[in-house]
Amino acid sequence: MNRNEGSFTLPSLSSIKTAGIIGVVAAICMVLPLMIGFASAKLSATSSLQGVILAGILFPAFLLALLRPRLLVSYTLLIWAVAPELRRISDWSEGVYHSVSLLSLAPLLTGATLAIPVLREIHKIQKSSTRIILLFAVALAYGALIGLAKNGMGSVYDLANYIVPLLLLPYFAVTRFKPKDIDRLLYAYANIAVLVAIYGIVQYLTVPPWDAFWMRNADMMSIGTPYPLEIRVFSTLNSPGPAATFLVFALVPMILEKRWQGTLRWIGVLLVVVCLLTTLVRSAWLVLLVMLLVYIGTSPSKGKWKTLIQIVFVAAALFWIIPKLPGAEGLVARMETLTSVSEDHSYNERLGLWQNMLPMVAANPVGQGIGSVGQGTKLGNGGELGEYGNMDNGFIALLLTFGVIGALFFFGALGAIAKQIVSRVISKDNLQSYARLSLAAWTGAVVSLVSDNGFPGLKGYLIWMLIGLGLSAKEIIESSRKKGTPHAAIERKITSH
Repeated sequence: MNRNEGSFTLPSLSSIKTAGIIGVVAAICMVLPLMIGFASAKLSATSSLQGVILAGILFPAFLLALLRPRLLVSYTLLIWAVAPELRRISDWSEGVYHSVSLLSLAPLLTGATLAIPVLREIHKIQKSSTRIILLFAVALAYGALIGLAKNGMGSVYDLANYIVPLLLLPYFAVTRFKPKDIDRLLYAYANIAVLVAIYGIVQYLTVPPWDAFWMRNADMMSIGTPYPLEIRVFSTLNSPGPAATFLVFALVPMILEKRWQGTLRWIGVLLVVVCLLTTLVRSAWLVLLVMLLVYIGTSPSKGKWKTLIQIVFVAAALFWIIPKLPGAEGLVARMETLTSVSEDHSYNERLGLWQNMLPMVAANPVGQGIGSVGQGTKLGNGGELGEYGNMDNGFIALLLTFGVIGALFFFGALGAIAKQIVSRVISKDNLQSYARLSLAAWTGAVVSLVSDNGFPGLKGYLIWMLIGLGLSAKEIIESSRKKGTPHAAIERKITSH
């Protein structure tokens, strides 16, 4: 009789893991329809429709988080881009404007699925990443405690707007992105930005009825009137500011490297630039300039000339295209104020904000807590923005939110990130382009604090994505060295890509 007959073989760890994932997916597929049906029976027709759309958005995110986590960021970028437009179309189709909608949660809930791969691989995170995350955690915990005491439930929504983008840091720390994976992500981002730009140009020329409906009911007359050529473009986003942010953070990599340009190449670049012009957001051009200068300034000599030639090409094309655009006079007049800021109304308002708010910050070093500044103030104010709902200075917004103590931890975390990025930039390897892009994003984020606090919400998501990519390249080298992979082999893989 064979000794092995009747013996019991334990399943491998990978088999158990695969079976577990299949089981979770099957459970979601069975439970989700039941939950949707039960909720639809209890909720109003409006809430049911919003709930069904929200569930349809979240289901692919769960699948990607479990099965293909490297594709999850591209999907969440798409949802950040289109969710506001889906909300407008939903309201317009019903003929009712909702100041607060379930669909507003779609980007945050989709982004929250990043926690699935993070929790699954948390044991892989390195000490350098842990230190940064702890610094942010202390600042957010402090701000949340003050916020709950002073601002109620509004602080919960605002806290989510900080936490979900920050999930990208541990996500990139534990999810091993190869150079080709990073390039694919930036390529996908460029394609999404081109689609946003195309819709934005159509919006500028025609103003679709759902966008006009939203402008009238949301009292958004500050961005123009809902007629062709009389609108500051917001495309599929919430307003011109987020639209310009989404476009400019895509435009920088598109200009800098051919492999990051997307399917339409230079045509796509020009479409994004034209749409960015129609948003009339001047601070976006400042961020664009700063990011390009940082990337070029840290590039090798050969790379500097190549990038400068590409920028000259884009500038020349714009010089020829802009006068031919419909409504070009208004676009040119707005851009001319970049050279005469001292005579500009919004610039003078921001200057006055510094003078008025600094004494208030000094008198209240504890801070107002999370939920006191920005969109979160709507939740405790009947759908209307609160006292600090519009804060045109990011430094003051952070000091008001976190107080002196919390702000020290927050800026300390930013400093620790900068230290890591710089160490990557000054190293000599072919992963350096990702580190330079990361440094450009960090610098652009800090400089943009002169106009707004970009760390929560969409802008924060884009900032931490580009920063996380650079830090992820650092993880590639360190993990490869631990496994004994020659550094030259890594370089050959990137060069051949």
